[in-house]
Amino acid sequence: MLSEQEDAQVQQCDVLVIGGGPGGSTIATMLARQGRQVVVLEKDHHPRFHIGESLLPGNGELFDRLGVREAVDRIGMPKYGIEFVPPDLPYNSVVEFGEGLDPSKGEAWQVRRSELDELLFRHAQREGAIALEGARVREVDFDAEGATVRAVMDDGSRRAWRTRFVVDASGRDTLLANKLKAKHKNPKHNSTAIFGHFRNARRLEGRQEGHITICWFEHGWFWFIPLADGTTSVGAVCWSYYLKGRDKPMKDFFFDTIAMVPLLQERLKDAELVDDMVHATGNFSYAASHATGERYLMVGDAFTFIDPMFSTGVYLAMRSALEGAEVVAAALDRPAELPAVRARYEKMMRKVPGKYSWFIYRVTNPTIRDMFMHPRNVFNIKRGLLSLLAADLAPKPGFARSVFMFKLVYYFISVTNWRRTYAGWKRRGLNGADHGPLRGETVMKAE
Repeated sequence: MLSEQEDAQVQQCDVLVIGGGPGGSTIATMLARQGRQVVVLEKDHHPRFHIGESLLPGNGELFDRLGVREAVDRIGMPKYGIEFVPPDLPYNSVVEFGEGLDPSKGEAWQVRRSELDELLFRHAQREGAIALEGARVREVDFDAEGATVRAVMDDGSRRAWRTRFVVDASGRDTLLANKLKAKHKNPKHNSTAIFGHFRNARRLEGRQEGHITICWFEHGWFWFIPLADGTTSVGAVCWSYYLKGRDKPMKDFFFDTIAMVPLLQERLKDAELVDDMVHATGNFSYAASHATGERYLMVGDAFTFIDPMFSTGVYLAMRSALEGAEVVAAALDRPAELPAVRARYEKMMRKVPGKYSWFIYRVTNPTIRDMFMHPRNVFNIKRGLLSLLAADLAPKPGFARSVFMFKLVYYFISVTNWRRTYAGWKRRGLNGADHGPLRGETVMKAE
């Protein structure tokens, strides 16, 4: 409880949201529309750098619900599909989201996250949320009546709020999961990433200019994401041993890694690294043991993160925020309904990432790589897969069967080619092992 001196200074609100990224801004918008007093505390100042620039067609429906689609159109590069580049074949494979079960869900965006995140944050402010920047949350203390949240502002001052409900949208800071000792690293998927932005990279042409390119290589896979301002985001998601074993400056190491993929090296031969900056981050995959409590919930990366390959980060953050708003409403207004609402939310928070994790855990296996490189529509599996990759919120009838048949074909091919399958899994087991902490800072300037 607060002392008398603290109580004289504390501010009151219905809901306090920790984090002003896509998840925090989305749930703040929805709760403010319900007429609630909502405070958002963002530790940085917008615009701020963030990775995760590739969006999915499923984001479109979420932007529509917020009323920001036209604004996103203005800052985004249209994205219609994916180019897959293998390490051992003389050709690439290109698929488009419009080939899925619902052709209307055929377009997405590539965005600078600094622009998108600020757009959503300012929108939450216009909708009535009190959204503060430069406010780093230091303490969250729950009691029988609510919670006290204390933050340090970037001028050094301290502020406190009494709130009836706390939403953790702190992203990979996972503030509540850490506090509650509920965060667990995924032992099946231990990866790191190294990335930067380039000017003058050569892109695909015409309609395909905004396609994301996925390139497999010996130690993982690369992304190549064209942005509307002419820059291109390029990054490698690697098994952790690879980055931890570097023996040279980060910039040199990054370019040596790019050289392992001839297509990327050719597309970047005339390109320039923006601001001479290379970034690295580790320990990608984790999940919390639960997503809700009596007076709190977690959204997006604050609860779980699997892998950036299928560009699900912003989608999962926004979708969980939209559905999480109903949990908050039940907790504050309809407590008798809360157990059932919480149960649905907990199920959704595991089910949706689980649809993607099956593929992610196998995506470096030769069998699944071949299936992506030769996408045939036998048993309608190609259309079902593309609907999944598009994050179709309401897939057409037959979607579940298509995905099931994709998995069945995968297992059949894997058993038929059991030596290759065994070699792939053995390699994954060695690569996925924990080799200790990542050397260096989470964000590093090129040396």
